[in-house]
Order: sequence, then structure tokens, then C-alpha cells
Amino acid sequence: MKESESIRKTVRERYGERAKTGTSCCGTTSSCCDSTQTISTKLGYSGQELDSIPKGADLGLGCGNPTALASLKPGEIILDLGSGAGIDCFLAANLVGETGHVIGVDMTAAMIDRARENAKKNDIDNVEFRLGEIEHLPAADGTIDAVISNCVVNLSPDKQQVFDEVYRTLKPGGRMMISDIVQLKPLPEGILKSIEAYVGCIAGASLKQDYVSMIQAAGFRDVEILSETTFDAALPSSGDAKIVFDGQEVDPEEFGMTQDTVRDLAGSMASISVRAFK
Repeated sequence: MKESESIRKTVRERYGERAKTGTSCCGTTSSCCDSTQTISTKLGYSGQELDSIPKGADLGLGCGNPTALASLKPGEIILDLGSGAGIDCFLAANLVGETGHVIGVDMTAAMIDRARENAKKNDIDNVEFRLGEIEHLPAADGTIDAVISNCVVNLSPDKQQVFDEVYRTLKPGGRMMISDIVQLKPLPEGILKSIEAYVGCIAGASLKQDYVSMIQAAGFRDVEILSETTFDAALPSSGDAKIVFDGQEVDPEEFGMTQDTVRDLAGSMASISVRAFK
């Protein structure tokens, strides 16, 4: 199996488990001890927004609130990459109204099932969820007004293809608004090779300048980072530096790292919100 296919398989399995259990230990501010609403509030969602969507749509898996910055308008057609249980799709549906339409795309069947059930139970008709990979979007050329995404592109093994696909689906003048994780400085080889770090939104992240360059290479103009929040790829615990992936502490020796090299990870990552236009 090719490395990219192996990565997709593992990511699909892990997020499929989360869809079924409704638990989250992912993201820049999450904790297994926090409720999903507490996590999402820290990520920038208001209590009013969270109260306006179906119960069970919020799994606390993001790293921002892209709908808050996307300036969605009534009647627009929106595409959400990696829609999960549907939190951003349902928020977008409220903004585009009955004359608009929202399409959520996710490669995890269990997430799609959960999102569709959320829509059905709450009689939400202007949202649909399609099974597919974000590198091969199930949407026609030039049909989308705005593309949103929340902490998903970093999980793709072919980010350039993702941005090329987004550009293809957007109408002329259309826009992309995504929240994601990037590296601010190169990570140690041991972490980059860890599948746990990949699923935990760390190892798959690109360097910030490379991320922006890929968006520009796809053809986008006016690429702008609207917000940036720095965080650490490692957290201290009981006086010793510990690597924390997916809410679990990992001994640095498993990655061939010393206490000093772990502490060097301070300020190595950032959650950003990026806007760009076709």
C-alpha cells in the first residue's frame, strides 16, 4: 500500500471511531476532560451559534470557526471540506437560508451517516452530505460560491491537489475560507514519521510559508492570513516535557528525543485562518 493510501486509511478509521463515540481529543485547545461545547467555545464559536445547530453535530474537532469569517450570504452555494458531523455545514445553512445550499464532503462513511441523520432529525433541507476525498471533490466545475474547511487540509497527504480542486469548483470571484494547522518551524524526524502525530493534526501540517505558496500555486489571488494563534507541539507534565498527541501523553524516548529537544517544540505550531479568492 502506498504511503498516502495508508495515511488516508488510518485517518478514516480514527475519525470513524470518533463519529461513533462522539468523543474528541483533537485540536489545539481540546482536552478529554472538556465538553465538546467548551472546546468549541475556545475555538471561537459563540454559545448562540452552538445552540442553533443540531445536537450531536459538534464533536469539538476543529481549530477555528471558518464560517464566522467567510461572510456567507443568503442564496449562496457553500462547500465544506471534511464536514464531519456537520457543525460548520449547519452554521452555514443558517446563513445562506432557504434559497442557499450547503454541501459537506467527508471521506469517513460514519461521519457522513451521522451528519445525514442530524439533518434528517431536524428537517434541515438546504444541506447535503457527500462521501468523497477532498483531493477529488464530488462537485462540478465553477459551481461553488465559497469553500470552507476546519482543521482538515493538514490531514491530506496531497495538499496541492486539495487547493487545485477547491479552485476548480469555485465560481469566478468565489472565495475560500479555511482554518487549519501549520508548522512555524520544522519538526523532528521522529514526530514527522509518527502516525499518531499525523492523526493528531501535527505531523501532516505544512510549514506556513509552504502552505500559502500552495494556495497561490493553485491560482488564488489576495491570499491573506486573517488570524494566527501559536501553540506548542509538546506540553509539560509533572516537571518533565511530554509529547501530547490526541490527548494522550507519549514518552519522548519513543521518538528518539531528549527533554531538551521536546522543549524546543515550544511555539512550533499555529492555528491559522486563511482567506483567498478565485
